Amino acid sequence: MTIRTLIVDDEKLAIQGLQLRLQKFDDVEIIGTCANGREAIRAIKTEKPDLVFLDIQMPGFDGFSVVKGVMEIEPPLFVFVTAFEEHAIRAFEANAVNYLMKPVDEDKLADTVERVRQRLAEKRGADEAEKLKTVLSEVAPDAAEEFATAEEAPSDSADRYEKLINIKDRGQIFRVEIDSIEHIEAAGDYMCIYTGDNSLILRETMKDLERRLDPRTFQRVHRSTIVNLNQVRQVKPHTNGECFLVLDSGAEVKVSRSYRDVVARFVH
Repeated sequence: MTIRTLIVDDEKLAIQGLQLRLQKFDDVEIIGTCANGREAIRAIKTEKPDLVFLDIQMPGFDGFSVVKGVMEIEPPLFVFVTAFEEHAIRAFEANAVNYLMKPVDEDKLADTVERVRQRLAEKRGADEAEKLKTVLSEVAPDAAEEFATAEEAPSDSADRYEKLINIKDRGQIFRVEIDSIEHIEAAGDYMCIYTGDNSLILRETMKDLERRLDPRTFQRVHRSTIVNLNQVRQVKPHTNGECFLVLDSGAEVKVSRSYRDVVARFVH
């Protein structure tokens, strides 16, 4: 699997340095470089790279503007590269694979490339499954129906969901009971896990974490928030069809309009 890669940076030396460091990865193919955001948007739309290393501070269109500029197509994976640490939260909110500080550390770069490999493998695996279902529906509709039924059928057993989760944070390993988790907020590939009296950082995507949690208890209430429904004590209406859930600790979590069906189960 070749990772077709584009590098975007207004500093020529930064591009050259990253090109040099990426040479050690046999599966990374650099298909081009761009010196500004406008060039990057054009290149992404025409070349359709798998991965873009993207500087944040550039004249004209900055890195975040580039991400917004390609949202109408299927976007590549982004890794933000910058000398300014204060952009980290926005980078994760943009669902970047990672956030690298200049000068780029080789170990962190290797970790980033491995994450990219995993993301692309998951995506391509899902694409192949969709192709298989399409072919089955055309040549063997009965088999396609059985395939879909087996895929969608819920399990009656709750045993497959986690009861305890290990979280490595600040050099320590915390064993957290799932039922004690109040809510979870996503920041890129990191999850902020909130219990009644503590908050911990887990390095995992929301998609992967959701697979480990019982959906009868843990529900998405926002694009980046999961809530333990057993810890909801009050629903407070807000404007524009949104509302807030008040949790046992007193914390308030916004429910976006897209997830109003979650609130409906509290209203009798």
